[in-house]
Amino acid sequence: MATLISRFTDAKRVVIKIGSSLLVDSKNGRLRRDWLIALSQDIAKMRRRGQEVLVVSSGSIALGRNILGLKNAPLRLEESQAAAATGQIQLAHAYQEILALENIPVAQILLTPGDTEERRRYLNARSTITTLLSLGALPVVNENDTVATIEIRYGDNDRLAARVAQMISADCLILLSDVDGLYTADPKSGAEAKLIREVSELHDDILAMAGKTKTDVGRGGMETKLKAAQIAMAAGCNMFIASGTIPHPLQALEDGANSTCFIAYDTPRKARKKWIAASLSARGRLVIDKGAEKALNSGKSLLPAGVIKVEGPFERGDLVMVTNCEGQDLGRGLVAYSSEDAECIIGHKSGEIEEILGYSGRNEMIHRDELALN
Repeated sequence: MATLISRFTDAKRVVIKIGSSLLVDSKNGRLRRDWLIALSQDIAKMRRRGQEVLVVSSGSIALGRNILGLKNAPLRLEESQAAAATGQIQLAHAYQEILALENIPVAQILLTPGDTEERRRYLNARSTITTLLSLGALPVVNENDTVATIEIRYGDNDRLAARVAQMISADCLILLSDVDGLYTADPKSGAEAKLIREVSELHDDILAMAGKTKTDVGRGGMETKLKAAQIAMAAGCNMFIASGTIPHPLQALEDGANSTCFIAYDTPRKARKKWIAASLSARGRLVIDKGAEKALNSGKSLLPAGVIKVEGPFERGDLVMVTNCEGQDLGRGLVAYSSEDAECIIGHKSGEIEEILGYSGRNEMIHRDELALN
């Protein structure tokens, strides 16, 4: 148990997903304020030991429908969007007010599927979130239900949380829900059900254990949680399913409460490099000098000063090949500049980039975490 829990307590970057049924009282449609206060105290403890925390929160529609008096179920799409627009204000204010009690600054981020699937938007979202974390803020992320439609929406925040964890290279994802883990059978069915504490492979027998159940205010179920686990594990992110129905759920998890840990195949850094190495099509090529080649082989990033030729066209975030002067293929990576801007800064020191381009970009042409050498 101690080894499993250390995958949470030792994680540098943690994403916490909170379901609607935890935040909103199903009887009166109001925010469970005392529960959120207790959670914020758990998060403050995590931050004090040096962990970066991001929250993916449901709840805007559940709160908004109560404010607008929408009693019918299910809601029509336009009613869900209206409820989200109304409830999101209350939800964001609650996070800001309650986390302020722990002196934690909060930032709100609304995402649609395109923000994690389309490369340019993905890069912008990733950059914004990582900058907020570096500045000590706690990002609170939700699907942008006010504009999402049936065709484009994630459909549940479990998978959204997994995509966000993948985006920011999180070490651990915790799905807080009304269930305390994965069981061999539905524990509410009356059948003998045993808790599975550790999953290292999502084989067919595990996937078959997913039920179709969902709460009155949420869209998720065990099926969506296992789909989230597939995304997280492949991204090098350990994932926990744990109960959030009790006060201080993160402290309870740390103390050994029931949970299921899905163990990642690699670290986020290794998983990302494997993805880069396996990508089939490169958009361009960077030719580097001997000094840069030596630097890459010692684990450093590729700087503009070490690039002697650019072949494109490509855009920021595209995959490019890296070769030496003899044409030898050294590896591939995600480039921080378009080919047009790269042409302007090659051979120059990083400190000259702002003067040359008119804006302050990254110091590296390709960061070492975005580079997979052969």
